[in-house]
Amino acid sequence: MNIEESDEKTTTNTVSKLKLAFYWAASCGGCEIAVLDIDEKILDVIAIADILFWPVALDFKYKDVEEMEDNHIDVCFFNGSIRTSEHEHLANLLRKKSKTLIAFGACAVNGGIPGLANLASKDEVFRVSYLENPSTSNPQKILPKTSTEVEEGILTLPEFYDVVKSLDQVVEVDYFLPGCPPHPDLIMTAIGAIAENKLPPKGSIIGPLKSVCDECRFEKSEKTIKEIKRIYELETIEEKCLLEQGVICLGPATRGGCKAQCLDANMPCTGCGGPAPNSLDQGASMISAIASILGLEDEENMSDEEVEKLIEQVVDPVGTFYKYGLPTAIINKKVKE
Repeated sequence: MNIEESDEKTTTNTVSKLKLAFYWAASCGGCEIAVLDIDEKILDVIAIADILFWPVALDFKYKDVEEMEDNHIDVCFFNGSIRTSEHEHLANLLRKKSKTLIAFGACAVNGGIPGLANLASKDEVFRVSYLENPSTSNPQKILPKTSTEVEEGILTLPEFYDVVKSLDQVVEVDYFLPGCPPHPDLIMTAIGAIAENKLPPKGSIIGPLKSVCDECRFEKSEKTIKEIKRIYELETIEEKCLLEQGVICLGPATRGGCKAQCLDANMPCTGCGGPAPNSLDQGASMISAIASILGLEDEENMSDEEVEKLIEQVVDPVGTFYKYGLPTAIINKKVKE
């Protein structure tokens, strides 16, 4: 191929390129790194798409998006939950400017780890972070405010909301790509479906209709245990289901697609893929599974002390069963008395 032919092909492809956007709200940033984890396949993405907005990687301004025509962006990958008024503003703005909006990663899909803050109010979060934290020096007891006047003018901060929300609790979402972060194969599946115009019906989760257990290498048999252990308490890790070894593993209640990478590293599934297919509530499903293998189906014949002793074996129940999905769970916030 000579230079003239190459230039002509490039021009043709440029005209038909997809227009993509990426945004990072309340999250750790791992989803942004996951985009790069597709390795050399990033070149395939560049060949079919232009990135119009990606603040974490390039110098884009919000006004760049505000000046776009509505639906100018073909697909926006929005990661992170909604914690502040800035996040909500960008969610609404990118929804308006995008033909397709994808909740990208556990935080956008189900609220993620930031959603565990729903166990506390805004005031409690501020008190612990700025007043009671032993590593914070704040003798004047200053708390964040949405605006403050200084010599140079008025400085502003986004409003910090009382609750954390998933993306679809704020705007309409077209597709959901779960994981913390999403597996590179799922990312490429989504990009391939977008490029070939073969996306599933709107509202679909881009992921397999199976659980993490279906991808796990450990052997499985009938599960019956007498006590719950943490992974470091096992003297040796046998080649059998971690649940059968007494370790809480959310594989049965979690959607697959991650290739059970944590389990390959001898670590239990913590549930980042969200509820397994046909599961209404991930935490409730897992609690039910734990109850059955602990023998709690015979709870009526157990004393209160025996039941309490079993329950106490679960360290941090909410963080265990709702680590990534408290905002979208049936019970999604601490009840204030």
